[in-house]
Amino acid sequence: MTFSLGIVGAGQFAGQFAKLFHAHPGVGDVFATDLLPERAEQLVADERLAGTYPSYEAMLESKAIDAVAIFTQRWTHGPLVVQALKAGKHVYSAVPMAITRDEIAEIIDTVRETGLTYMMGETSHYNPATVYARNQIAEGAFGRLFYAEGDYVHDMDLGFYEAYQYSGGENWKATASYPPLLYPTHSVGGVLGAWQTHAVSVSAIGVRDERGDGVFDREVSQFGNDFSNATALFEVAGGGTFRTNEFRRVGYPSHIRESRFRFFGTDGSFEQLATYSLWQDKKGITDVTEHLQPKPTLSPDDPSLQHIAPALRDAFTSGSAPVHDRARLPREFDHMTNGHEGSHHFLVDDFVTAVNTRTLPPVNAWVAARYTLPGIIAHDSALQGGVRLEIPDFGDAPAV
Repeated sequence: MTFSLGIVGAGQFAGQFAKLFHAHPGVGDVFATDLLPERAEQLVADERLAGTYPSYEAMLESKAIDAVAIFTQRWTHGPLVVQALKAGKHVYSAVPMAITRDEIAEIIDTVRETGLTYMMGETSHYNPATVYARNQIAEGAFGRLFYAEGDYVHDMDLGFYEAYQYSGGENWKATASYPPLLYPTHSVGGVLGAWQTHAVSVSAIGVRDERGDGVFDREVSQFGNDFSNATALFEVAGGGTFRTNEFRRVGYPSHIRESRFRFFGTDGSFEQLATYSLWQDKKGITDVTEHLQPKPTLSPDDPSLQHIAPALRDAFTSGSAPVHDRARLPREFDHMTNGHEGSHHFLVDDFVTAVNTRTLPPVNAWVAARYTLPGIIAHDSALQGGVRLEIPDFGDAPAV
């Protein structure tokens, strides 16, 4: 079985995924569309795809398209996902799922009504640290897990200025002020991707920016946002807490590692830092760095990365880590470029498998809501000076 796919948004992120979707044996023709037609045409030429569509609406109207993969700007995903589902298309969406509770609820309702596949492409679900912690939890090595940390520490100076300029044009400063806690899935998803629970309440604090360059300026921001850094403390169902940091002004080598995680249980603990990872229990410490370290598969100077800021290219060149189970992947991926610490191959394969077998992908709509909504509520808490707020939950995915 194969299905046809439309790539929506031919920006910096789409090219590497278009390559993988095109190579997957479960996908047939791949098309592209973009608000800037020349970008879609260039993507089709570079990856030898089947063709372009003049608009998103034209793509959705086409009977030649079975599914779409959305790589548009982060605040646009919710309405575009619903529009595609209502048009009868399966949907892969880049993160975040949406930026309001109502948008998330509408996606879940529409997935339930249509029976179509929805998957959010959260890289941290497949982060080697998350995979390792998930395996250790399954084996009971932590004992009772009661605390975790997930950080997404990506300084604006390390590629984000160029990325927003590329996607935002002349008005890029208005969108570069995107609130950190509304992009929570790399930190929250890495924690909850291992710890099978969900957040029930949060208290968060935002730090107002002082750079003075027009980014994170409330008067300039289309989001009315002046937080560049934020910290949130979550209570989880069943007892326990986790803390996340979303930092955009930080002295940290985010070009080496953007996301990092820590887990603490009654019998064992695990800590991942910028360049090493440790398993610890009451007997001692085990260095597990090599087990979790991806091997690069692509040179940062590769022509396919020419439109990506040099400081961002490491995220598109990593291979898999030893902890990843590559046996389940198609052999076509064996020598192909990967990225974001080995996640890209698994993201593509999980979506393709879900569509072709009509099964739920790991990061389905209900899981995606649990990765996304906590950050939305946390941002509300930060705007209210850290008041503790309850986090609604949409429940578990229904049995297929």
